[in-house]
Amino acid sequence: MDVGLLKDLLHKVKDGTIEVDDALEKLRSLPFEDIGFASIDHHRPLRRGFPEVIYGRRKKIEHIITIIEKMAEKGENVLVTRLTANKAKIIQKRFPKSHYHPDARILTLAARPVGKRGKGTILVISAGTADIPVAEEAVITAQFMGNEVKTLFDVGVSGLHRLLEKMETIMEASVIVVVAGMEGALPSIVGGLVDKPVVAVPTSAGYGASFEGISALLGMLNSCASGVTVVNIDNGFGAGYAASLMNCL
Repeated sequence: MDVGLLKDLLHKVKDGTIEVDDALEKLRSLPFEDIGFASIDHHRPLRRGFPEVIYGRRKKIEHIITIIEKMAEKGENVLVTRLTANKAKIIQKRFPKSHYHPDARILTLAARPVGKRGKGTILVISAGTADIPVAEEAVITAQFMGNEVKTLFDVGVSGLHRLLEKMETIMEASVIVVVAGMEGALPSIVGGLVDKPVVAVPTSAGYGASFEGISALLGMLNSCASGVTVVNIDNGFGAGYAASLMNCL
């Protein structure tokens, strides 16, 4: 239950259009609902402004479906990350209004319209095309949280003129997410050019000495550009979420 739904419920109690006992029944699952294999945090929209997110990897498909059902019953928008296409097909048969984003490996179900919450534009930049799946995870997350999102893909440091040619788009953004593998240098370059928050995302793209993204992670953590925030390896979701919080302040 988010702030809007709670206000609507309280107004109905005040106006007498809903009985107090009925209102209590709607609030009974707050702060969480224990369904045996999971405890669903229905209070999270009130605390954080966005419902609990379902991590789809390694979860049983029947567990994911049950959690989605419980969240949808409460009018909560559903975001499932790291979901395979096969699992998504099964879920979409049960929830035909859901939408699967294959590049991002995200499934979304809008129980309520996604209103615009962001004050500006979030720009998601990828260094290379191999980084696009992680970048798309950030894009879909930020969009589903109510932000306008633009993208700028394949503008890495091996051809810096591609990035500089897009400086007008870069400067118009309120928050920038930069996704890069290999040595992870792109966030430092972007961070040295702009006066806005930069969220850096290291990816596991790269050859042996990249150590599945550890080299990029360490490079970003050691960035000499001020104001660069770093999330975990391949964590496009975390970057999109953080950028949304910054854009909504």
